[in-house]
Amino acid sequence: MKALLAMTFTAALTLVGPVHADCSYPAAPGKLPDGASATLEDMLAGQKTVKEYQKAIDEYVACIDKELETTIAKAGDQLKPAQKADMQKVEAQKHNAAVDQEQAVADRFNEQVKVYKARTADKKG
Repeated sequence: MKALLAMTFTAALTLVGPVHADCSYPAAPGKLPDGASATLEDMLAGQKTVKEYQKAIDEYVACIDKELETTIAKAGDQLKPAQKADMQKVEAQKHNAAVDQEQAVADRFNEQVKVYKARTADKKG
């Protein structure tokens, strides 16, 4: 049954074209500043990098959402409910993975902000 469903899903994709072909998954920032040694300028540059990454993730998610809608609309009646559900499931997985990755990057940066603030607060007092 699963094999039949997979073949049907593949056939549906062939009929309507590739899904998510134009949506490029953004690369996560390679390096974030180390709060234990970073300067204020380093931290501000890191913040800018994280914000740009968040924007890229938002654009990616909007793109895959739009492509799914377009693919489903183009397929029309040729798309069976199970095929549509499978496509939506795959898109939701990609969407959720992107948001999880975005959150992980933000969490890593926020941890370094805490380290930076703790380190610089010690110098002020």
